[in-house]
Amino acid sequence: MLKFMFFILFMIFNCFMNKMYWMVQNLLFFICFIFIINIVGMNYFMNISYFFGCDIISYGLILLSIWICCLMLMASESIYYTNYYYNFFKVMILLLLLFLYLTFSSMNLFMFYLFFESSLIPTLFLILGWGYQPERLQAGIYLLFYTLLASLPLLLSIFYMLGINGSLSFSLMMNLESLMNLNLFIYLSMILAFLVKMPMFLVHLWLPKAHVEAPVSGSMILAGILLKLGGYGLLRIFPILLKISVKYNYIWIFLSLFGGFIISLICLRQTDLKSLVAYSSVAHMGIVLSGLMTLNYWGILFSYTLMIA
Repeated sequence: MLKFMFFILFMIFNCFMNKMYWMVQNLLFFICFIFIINIVGMNYFMNISYFFGCDIISYGLILLSIWICCLMLMASESIYYTNYYYNFFKVMILLLLLFLYLTFSSMNLFMFYLFFESSLIPTLFLILGWGYQPERLQAGIYLLFYTLLASLPLLLSIFYMLGINGSLSFSLMMNLESLMNLNLFIYLSMILAFLVKMPMFLVHLWLPKAHVEAPVSGSMILAGILLKLGGYGLLRIFPILLKISVKYNYIWIFLSLFGGFIISLICLRQTDLKSLVAYSSVAHMGIVLSGLMTLNYWGILFSYTLMIA
């Protein structure tokens, strides 16, 4: 896994060389092709190096991240032709790809949290630097505060689990007796950050603002990958919270299906296309969330398929 990470890391230096815009994009296509050859079809971690590995869940999402970053560069050629700080634009896209790659390939809960939050920084810079209206500052603050305020309880829960278990490795935390008797507060604080990131109905207000103010490439990465981070996080967390999740998950199923229906009605009244994409993303992730919350083989399989689709 480290070979791809270093490939992306050293591509950042190419960004400051003259006339390398399309070269960076071609290199991303090349990584995409090589990653397809290294296919992983197992439900356990393979290609392990240090804290990083890849299983079938992370494989599809890493491939999607690389592919969308290629398309982001292709869709933003106007930035290149108008010479609007396109070198820094490429750096932001590659940094975002690097953080997403590290998030999806982390085998440790704390490393996952670290890179999960780090992916917010390049996104914020994309919205603030290459957005369209002055309101992008407000959209950036909405995005920042919604995500960070929901993530603080998750960090505290991670330290609590480290105290109980002595390890934060995903492989060592599954089906442990010490983690089976977690209380409702830990359950809520563990999943809240991912519900905001997806986003679930009622905590979705940051997404329409961020979508409308972001550039085209920002909208692509928001709708394509960053919402899926929430779903991926829940997929990783639920094996740890299995016993308490069976009790309380029906609440989220009802809320997400009801929210998906309401948001679908809101979509019918939209005149702004970017706003329409944002609201339809909320409705779409409502279906994904309700599938994940069933804790059923078919529910999780179709949720994952919808996330990739």
